[in-house]
Amino acid sequence: MQSFRLDGKVAIVTGSSRGIGRAIAELFAEAGARVVVSGRNQAPCDEVADAIRAKGGEAIAVTARISDQAQLENLVVRTRQEWGRIDVLVCNAAINPHYGSFADLSDQAFERMMTNNVLSNLWLCKMVGPEMRERREGSIIFTISIGALKASTVIGMYGVTKAADYALARSLAAEWGPDGVRVNCIAPGLVVTEFARALYENPETRAKREAETPLRRLGQPEDIAGAALLLAAPAGAFITGQMIVVDGGRMIV
Repeated sequence: MQSFRLDGKVAIVTGSSRGIGRAIAELFAEAGARVVVSGRNQAPCDEVADAIRAKGGEAIAVTARISDQAQLENLVVRTRQEWGRIDVLVCNAAINPHYGSFADLSDQAFERMMTNNVLSNLWLCKMVGPEMRERREGSIIFTISIGALKASTVIGMYGVTKAADYALARSLAAEWGPDGVRVNCIAPGLVVTEFARALYENPETRAKREAETPLRRLGQPEDIAGAALLLAAPAGAFITGQMIVVDGGRMIV
């Protein structure tokens, strides 16, 4: 369907050397987008870009640490040098170095998580927003978490950063909507990725989580990629300021 095509569009996907980001980058390329694969290390990014090109897609790899504003600026500049524009931005990369009580959360960890998970998204939006607003078209997508919606005694600080991302997305959507730029969030439940391994590697914990989820399974990266395509493509042209929860039903029980 043409409504789910991205032909002629250029998309940056951060944190796309593995997991959810990789699945999004690959699906975007299948839908016709020119994709910029980005992550901290060159070799994994090259691997994903090579795999996309091997299937007939278009992709380049540009490394960037999301905590480094200069590296993010380079990511945007390199994209424009290669393809002249940016139509879709997926802020997918994030960190979660703290598991456990807020009582044990250091100021350093708090600041590091807020910089990586929130401020970096604002930096990127401010870098790509002007050209999108000038063209009166663009889609920005934040990968957040159902942790933004519910309490946790394990990943509470991560949830704080993702709730902040949702607030940022809503306000940007309101501010930039008159210029045709859409800003949305995807809130995954527990997805089988290396990033979330600590939450499901214990067989008993995993079985309990699956039993609590109406679809009786954990998510896969591909489950999230479909929602991202909806928000990036013409099919989602009237969706902005929203959070799409993709969690197998976990939040309804």
